Amino acid sequence: MDKLEKVEKIRQKTGASYTDAAQALDKCNGDVLDAIVYLERNGKIDEQSTATFSSEAENDTKTSDSLANATAEYDRSSEKQSVGDGVDTFFAWLKKVFRKSVETTFTVSRNGKEVLHVPVLILVIAMVFTFWIVVPLLVVGLFFDFRYHFEGVDKVAFDVNDFCDRAADGATNMKNSRGNNNN
Repeated sequence: MDKLEKVEKIRQKTGASYTDAAQALDKCNGDVLDAIVYLERNGKIDEQSTATFSSEAENDTKTSDSLANATAEYDRSSEKQSVGDGVDTFFAWLKKVFRKSVETTFTVSRNGKEVLHVPVLILVIAMVFTFWIVVPLLVVGLFFDFRYHFEGVDKVAFDVNDFCDRAADGATNMKNSRGNNNN
């Protein structure tokens, strides 16, 4: 059914003007039932031309069939919207994570001087593609008095910087105790 037929069907069911029916159809992404509900909510339906439904038994099965079809169509359109909402939610979360990974920085320092300062996104990409190079470099760096910190991190239950400091202190202690044992 093309747009013109849908607009005409909405006009027949609601008594709304062509302009109102077309606008409602556009706002409801081409869904006839949603457009009718939209018009009703906005008071654009002509009360005299609207159909009424009753719970009393009638011989006319055509009305109940059209109601069943309209209900099924509405259910299908509702499912589509819930999937779309899920996708929108996922992309909003992904955008938030990306923004945080750029705002948060990974800092490498040695003897109080900053050696490297990069967004966490760069660290994550390096870890994904060159894991077997980056991780050993970070561990070996601890034994050469490098310290690692994350800046711009929101408050979390586990303090990453405290863990990085303890790892650096542990490496220093191991290096010092190894040096003392050789003497």
